[in-house]
Amino acid sequence: MRNESTPTEATEARGDGGVIAVTRALSLMEAFEVGESALTLAELSRRSGMHKTTVLRLARTLAQSHYMVQTDAGQWRLGPAAGWLGARYQAGFDVNNVVEPALHELVKLTGESASFYVREGDIRACVARVEGPQSVRHHVRIGARLPLDLGAPGRVILAFSGAQGEPYETIRTCGFHMSLGEREADVSSVAAPVFRTGWHLLGSMCISGPSSRLTKERLEKYALSVVAAANQLSYALAGGRSPATPPVVSRWHP
Repeated sequence: MRNESTPTEATEARGDGGVIAVTRALSLMEAFEVGESALTLAELSRRSGMHKTTVLRLARTLAQSHYMVQTDAGQWRLGPAAGWLGARYQAGFDVNNVVEPALHELVKLTGESASFYVREGDIRACVARVEGPQSVRHHVRIGARLPLDLGAPGRVILAFSGAQGEPYETIRTCGFHMSLGEREADVSSVAAPVFRTGWHLLGSMCISGPSSRLTKERLEKYALSVVAAANQLSYALAGGRSPATPPVVSRWHP
């Protein structure tokens, strides 16, 4: 059978069904960091890993649809269409649409209940939760307000909010925290941080259950699953890596 693709189509097609030109154009727009107003052609070339002529061709094409704009000084910046696109995304975005599937996946991997906490002043609030399949489990209702300085989720929030001393230095280094009976006797948990746009802390994700089942050995085993789930959620909310990405997130991300 004769291949009906044109030479251009064959060149632009990727093995995974994507289109190279689209991928390159998106990577060009993603080269801008939060707070940067404009970049030179040379810097765009360096960050994107593309030749200057390719960058210039893509930038001019994006400018036709107002996704990029060239300044009077010859530099390039994101255009108004990029802002409109972001505004439309934010208007239709509900964080729970991303958080809850991540919690469901964590429950599937560990067999334990999974929760998501955010900081509200000096306490932490449970804003999303998926119960595990076990008949004996740790119960927390959505909306529950709990201490920040007791339990793995609160400790993680404090650590990545800049709290000094131990255990916060260790938490920032390893990227998670385990708690055995810290807030409630006979309840264990392990938590990891979740970040939002600009790589600012959003909250913490955890699994929890009775200490008789969630022993220290099991917590250590599940810690990697919790970290992986939290990091995957962070990348979904914050986007690709940038200088603002916490080192511990980059280290654990494949």
